Amino acid sequence: MALSQEKNPGNQETPSETPSETPSETPSALALARIVNAPISYTTLPPLPVKYAKMILASTLCGAAAGAKIGSAGIIREIAKEQGGKMEATIWFDGVKLPVSSAARVNAMLSDAYASDDSDLRSVAHIGTCLTAVGLAMGERMGASGPEVLSAMAGGYEAAGRITDAMAASSPVAGRGAGAIRGSVGRGFHASLIVAFGGAVTAAKLMRLTDESMAQAIGITATTVGGLSIGTNSWAREYHAGNAALTSINAALAASRGYTVNPDMLEAPGGFLAVFAGGVPDTGSLTRELKPGSDAGYQISRYLAVKLVPGAHALHPAVEAAVNAARASGARAEDVAQILVAGPQSGLVSGAPPRDFIQAIHSLPYYLASAVADKDFSWMHADPAMIQRPVIQRLIKLVAQDPAPGSVHYEWPWGATVTIVTKSGARFTSTVDAPRGSAPRGIEWSDIEVKYRALMPQSRLPEERISEILRTIRNFEQVRSVSQFTSLLS
Repeated sequence: MALSQEKNPGNQETPSETPSETPSETPSALALARIVNAPISYTTLPPLPVKYAKMILASTLCGAAAGAKIGSAGIIREIAKEQGGKMEATIWFDGVKLPVSSAARVNAMLSDAYASDDSDLRSVAHIGTCLTAVGLAMGERMGASGPEVLSAMAGGYEAAGRITDAMAASSPVAGRGAGAIRGSVGRGFHASLIVAFGGAVTAAKLMRLTDESMAQAIGITATTVGGLSIGTNSWAREYHAGNAALTSINAALAASRGYTVNPDMLEAPGGFLAVFAGGVPDTGSLTRELKPGSDAGYQISRYLAVKLVPGAHALHPAVEAAVNAARASGARAEDVAQILVAGPQSGLVSGAPPRDFIQAIHSLPYYLASAVADKDFSWMHADPAMIQRPVIQRLIKLVAQDPAPGSVHYEWPWGATVTIVTKSGARFTSTVDAPRGSAPRGIEWSDIEVKYRALMPQSRLPEERISEILRTIRNFEQVRSVSQFTSLLS
């Protein structure tokens, strides 16, 4: 098994090269590594993946600024600082340097704790959180440049996206669309198991591992990741994010020193796809040829969605539709008789009113009630004071599944149709499939900047520094050393 192209850090005896194999015999992890490693570089990437990688950086960092004050992230940050170790990478908004895996874990938790990161349109996996945490930490350790980090993130997203498709194709749920993906990642497992593959590839690219070593990092990740979806409504959610970053870096570090696992860890009976997808492994998406030069050919260009409002991304189309309908109606909150919702997420209307921030950001009734009451939904709605308003408590009781939904086709698994019925009997309806801030609708820097300006001040950095960080991100290809950038985050 070939090691890092740079060096053998453990000063160990280098294993022999992997024998040549025919395409049909190539393990899928190795085939995937050959696609996302050298072929994806800054010089080969078209403009859109580069732009979206930069947007992920801005979105993740400002979400982490808000998450840094949350208890879950604080606990793990303090434990990591107490444990200490080799000073390799910076904890954002703190300045302390820790071993690369510890720093990446803490930073990923900072971002995920506030639930304002990005999501993949198919699986609601927060891939960008892991890419940013791993990319900046490993980039700092390796002395990488901005272009190297951007291409590593694009390669990491490509790997995670292809794992998503492979899980859908391997799922026993009929079809290969949204239903199959919900079935594959909805069998009690949290989507953190997907994002770890993105982190492993990002770390491996920055370490300049060979294809063979990157394949081993992918295999090690496959046998390490986990997380239960039941934890979504608790601090377990961000714990998953931290573990994904930790797992991915440790996998790349181990592979760089010659650690090996089953080469067919993804596709073998009892392997990753069989266990986590629950069906017959289908690796077609892992091995299909990448068509460089085309924006549409990259996973990040097709499926990235950045949160432009707080909370669970699966609720964003519904709240956007509710805002549209509320504005069209012009109705006062006291004139609303019903708030009806239809679409893939409409079954989430049951449950008690949220009591705190964690429950609110995963509560569809709270989202819809707020949108109707305020004819808007923004970052201020994550404030606990907004949750307990009497008008919200009244409107939450009016939210229900539409008993007679129209025949709307939703391309994406989060789409929603919201109808506001007034006491006079008037009806106002809006449908949103892919939400604002998602690749199918195009992601604009103006929207990213609104989010950044709303959340980044919670880092307590000076206003001039906050502006400098954003300028640097927008021109990240000019960053000569990641450590110069991460010094701005202290």
